[in-house]
Amino acid sequence: MQLDKRVVIIGGGLSGLTLAYLLKQNGLQALILEASSRLGGRIQTIKGKNETPLELGATWFSDIHPNLLSLIDELELIKYPQFSKGISFFKTKSFEPAQQFFVPEAELPSYRLAGGTQTLIDSLSAKLNSENIQLNTKVKAIKELDHEVLIETTNGKEFQADKVIVCIPPQLALSSIQYFPELGTDVNAIFSNVQTWMSGSIKFVLEYDEAFWRKNGQSGMLYSHTGIISEMYDHTNIEGNKFGFTGFLSGAAANYSQELRKELLLQQLHELFGEKIMKPLSYFDKIWNDEYISGANQIIQRPHQNNGHKVLQDSYLSGKLYFSATETSSIYPGYMEGAVCAAKRVLRDLKG
Repeated sequence: MQLDKRVVIIGGGLSGLTLAYLLKQNGLQALILEASSRLGGRIQTIKGKNETPLELGATWFSDIHPNLLSLIDELELIKYPQFSKGISFFKTKSFEPAQQFFVPEAELPSYRLAGGTQTLIDSLSAKLNSENIQLNTKVKAIKELDHEVLIETTNGKEFQADKVIVCIPPQLALSSIQYFPELGTDVNAIFSNVQTWMSGSIKFVLEYDEAFWRKNGQSGMLYSHTGIISEMYDHTNIEGNKFGFTGFLSGAAANYSQELRKELLLQQLHELFGEKIMKPLSYFDKIWNDEYISGANQIIQRPHQNNGHKVLQDSYLSGKLYFSATETSSIYPGYMEGAVCAAKRVLRDLKG
């Protein structure tokens, strides 16, 4: 790849930032255009009242994710195992008490990042030149010219590039951006039927001033077939001085107000954890269906539908256009590992 190539990356999530980081290591400064007001995409760590890192987005990874682990090590970030020791709960019926089961500490644990997953995003962006990152810049069209591409945004800006890499979910990339010439009917059919991982998921976080569940010999884990919570996990920080939970709500909860979701959630937990659960320092939740992740109502028959499809890995517009979101990866698509692998694949393609 010639080092004087002009490269524009659309989307400042993990894949886009990783690609920009890898390109910089190869001597090329890419321009990142991010539609929202923040970097991170489906990674979003917020802080509670006690500054507890609380994950509303991607959280866990494991030893089967070597590319992500290598990046974490390279950025000198610290991982630590998800707490799982103690009594856990499994509730199958609303009219029966929750079953209790004991989980020993895992020999092959899942991990979290010290300080929150956002540290991965912050560390990558810190390696880049800030003037090459433009937030609140939503791309509406990509047009092939003779020897370059023209990128048009909704706020009237235009950018010229030799290569453009779209790092947003494929379905969103199809529905929110116009391509000239068009990608083709067969290509559109695949792109429009790619499951966007996390789309429609509802994640919640709770913050407390003590880990009372640990003192009671409980792991903080809950799996439920009834009630508003479908699964929940301990969310204490690596230092063991900031405490909370994170988990997922059932899909029907999207129809409720946030206040009602919190009320129903605490009612479900009260039966299992007692009075102390009723007074969290902070409660937040997020429905992952905004304009930055979901482009249309998905018709999905199976998990990871069309993730890693060859059509997602091809180049378009005479080799000037590539796609690199986690769903495009043939390796762990939908996960953070897939996002890193997709970026590495595009780098190889650009270098030829």
